[in-house]
Amino acid sequence: MTDTATPRVHSAQNALGDDPRLTDEHRALRAKVREFADHVVAPQAYHYDTQRQLPMAIIAQMGQLGLFGLPFPAEYGGTGKDYLSLCIAVEELARVDQSIAVTLEAGIGLGVMPIFRYGTEEQRARWLPDLTAGRALAGFGLTEADAGSDAGATQTVAREDGDDWVIDGTKQFITNSGTPITSLVTITAVTGERQRSDGSMTKELTSFIVPTGTPGFTVMPGYDKIGWHTSDTHPLVLRGVRVPKQNLLGERGRGYANFLKILDEGRVAFAALCTGAAQGCLEQAADYARTRVVFGRPIGDNQHIAFLLARMQARVHTARLAYYDAALKMAAGMPFKTEASIAKLVGSETAIANAHDASQIMGGYGFLNQNAVGRHYRDSKILEVGEGTTEVQLMIIARSLGFDQ
Repeated sequence: MTDTATPRVHSAQNALGDDPRLTDEHRALRAKVREFADHVVAPQAYHYDTQRQLPMAIIAQMGQLGLFGLPFPAEYGGTGKDYLSLCIAVEELARVDQSIAVTLEAGIGLGVMPIFRYGTEEQRARWLPDLTAGRALAGFGLTEADAGSDAGATQTVAREDGDDWVIDGTKQFITNSGTPITSLVTITAVTGERQRSDGSMTKELTSFIVPTGTPGFTVMPGYDKIGWHTSDTHPLVLRGVRVPKQNLLGERGRGYANFLKILDEGRVAFAALCTGAAQGCLEQAADYARTRVVFGRPIGDNQHIAFLLARMQARVHTARLAYYDAALKMAAGMPFKTEASIAKLVGSETAIANAHDASQIMGGYGFLNQNAVGRHYRDSKILEVGEGTTEVQLMIIARSLGFDQ
């Protein structure tokens, strides 16, 4: 089966080639990933969506293109590009398939980054080459049934036993945790208590590397999701999982703080995913408005339709500027936490609004799963939830204004 979507327009995207913030390398990468998205991912997207399985052949091709190694140095198998390069690649993939885009975004931002940022040299040498080559994937085990936005409510515990840590608990909604090439999941667990400056006690959270195949580590069946059908997402159960002490990731007691920093970075690439989804809806709807003839003229000649498309373009432009700003500040070593939340907030709202307007413009065709717009309409809801809900982003932005929420 193939996607029934009409050919995509390139005018809005081609204008990006003149953006002064993009280098020649950025432009070449955008063109390469766009071609791959249009000619390899898009024709198969509907088929794999109906199969509800991650297309491992496509993931392997992404690895061969160097996409999983974009923001990492060559010594770990990466290609040494900047974080904006990753965002550009994610945006281009998300135009045609959000599930494939989030596999890359989470695979790098949540899978590789914890080990790259906080791992020992031994841990990096062991795990990163396969992850940056796309030969392996890793999950990020933070969320639990009672610990989502409130990650400090983590119930998973780890206790020392000789030369090992023994971990017990559950995790949920973990992306890339059950694929045929998943090699590990990094998880947070309670390892004791610490005293706050005011004298009160709080949980001490520490992060660990848990290789798949470790006895007691069980990947439960995948979720029956509304969207992102191709993305691999599972609950995890850890019962007496024993890992050596050298699998402690980062400093003991810094697991929560380190994972929050990982989420700040991840939100920038996630915002790029949102922008790509919105761009894909714009391109599909604009093509349809040019070719769909009603009462003797293209529907795009109607001012109402043209204005809807104009608003869609304005939203995409704003969302793209927001994630560019966050990515460039991050690359420059400047504070970017607030900008990342703004980009994620604006991007997710843009994706949902554009999916709604595109499906309205396309009428019945926009309601079909065979059409990318129909899948974007279904998929985009999770963009308000994943990697920090809309309410969490608003809380972070409000705090930057001096309002302690």
